[in-house]
Amino acid sequence: MMLDLGPADVGYAAMPLFHANSLMAGLVPALVTGASLSLARRFSATRFLADVRHFGATWFNYTGKVLAYLLATREHSDDADNTLRVAFGNEGSPHVVEAAAARFGIKIIDVFGSTEGAIALDRSGGPPRGSVGRLREGILVVDSTGDEVPRARFDDEGCLVNAEECVGEIVNTLGVGPFEGYYRNEEAMIRTTRRGWYWSGDLGYVDEDGWVYFAGRTSDWLRVEGENFPAAPIEAIVARHPGVMMVSAFGVPDPDSGDQVMVALVLRDGATFEGSAFAAWLKSQPDLSPKWRPRFVRQCSALPTTPTNKVLTRTLVHQRFRSDRVGGDPIYVRARDEDSYRRFTSDDEDALMRAFEASGRRHAWDL
Repeated sequence: MMLDLGPADVGYAAMPLFHANSLMAGLVPALVTGASLSLARRFSATRFLADVRHFGATWFNYTGKVLAYLLATREHSDDADNTLRVAFGNEGSPHVVEAAAARFGIKIIDVFGSTEGAIALDRSGGPPRGSVGRLREGILVVDSTGDEVPRARFDDEGCLVNAEECVGEIVNTLGVGPFEGYYRNEEAMIRTTRRGWYWSGDLGYVDEDGWVYFAGRTSDWLRVEGENFPAAPIEAIVARHPGVMMVSAFGVPDPDSGDQVMVALVLRDGATFEGSAFAAWLKSQPDLSPKWRPRFVRQCSALPTTPTNKVLTRTLVHQRFRSDRVGGDPIYVRARDEDSYRRFTSDDEDALMRAFEASGRRHAWDL
């Protein structure tokens, strides 16, 4: 019903059918409506439109970075001359969803919900830009003890000013809904259903009107100089840079304590990384808190991903700024009092390793 599908429609499954998104937004709608479903051997951004035109696809499903991959391909004047009508998925940042909809001439329905079916948000009434929906009955954003967190506050520039207190885990206090459990994983079941609630593992914050904003996963927290904040808002801001095709933000260990912010970037064709210009652009973003500005930048040809196109952040965290792990990718660094990013040299790396040793945190270096 959401996609307005009928027997004449043709789906294009952009992900393997072992993923719930492809099952529930690709295969099942075809079965229910009598529509057709097309499958390629594997998803390819450069072959996407050719596949769509070949199959006559009218809808496709996605998750993760698929839309960003499509936007990164070379643009042609006839990109909107295709058979597609609608796309359905999640994890698309607002500017990516808007740009993809305009370029390919389609309606994109980007939603939020748990694979387990225990959480869904209300999108009626037109969510504000960046919101994934409004709270429904029983859905709360809570801290680790189960207490509801305060509502988000923003300054005049739209910068979130109370991330440490307003970001929490999205839960369903009414129970687990249709979720029957994890197969042979009692530990995960206990963790996810404590107190009789469903704990999603997703972070979010809520504005005064009850609109929810996604802030990453519970493992995506960073702690910089005593302040806790999630990675997802940093990614959303950096992704606005005109030269950035894809970005992943994550925390890397600080020699003294806590984390430092690092981002891994894939640049668009023809774009180059210029340290002073990038630092100036970050500084000019009104909603990027000074503590959110990356200390390290890694320029990648591609980000490590799962078969369903989700970025493997844990791989990037492990590789971080280590020259023996990044495969020759250039790393850049900027100290707080510097106005530009500069190359992170072997001497810098040796000095940083000695700082970890001096502070008794060599184990953090070796993780």
